[in-house]
Amino acid sequence: MRNLRNKVSEAVYLLECECETVPESFIQPIETFKPTHMLIIDAALMNLKAGSSRLIEPAQLAEQPAISTHALPLQIFCEYLARTTGAEIALSVIQPRDASFGEGLTAE
Repeated sequence: MRNLRNKVSEAVYLLECECETVPESFIQPIETFKPTHMLIIDAALMNLKAGSSRLIEPAQLAEQPAISTHALPLQIFCEYLARTTGAEIALSVIQPRDASFGEGLTAE
């Protein structure tokens, strides 16, 4: 995301949360910006090759097991933001190479 800074319109609000377990800590800045559309990028265990990604809708999270490192499940986070902002929300989920606790991001 750092590569996008200074390359997108002022109408685009880039928020690099590295939220880990507390994405809800970023609700206020998002609501203040009043987005019409949101793209949330997160790691997801999908049994795919590391680095593989999928674009999904938040409702599709209900089809997956509710195991998450987030204190607030991502589906509920998205539902709340959709309700309070009226924004259309999509998720770009990326298969990590290693999802062990305490691990940082891998190159993939």
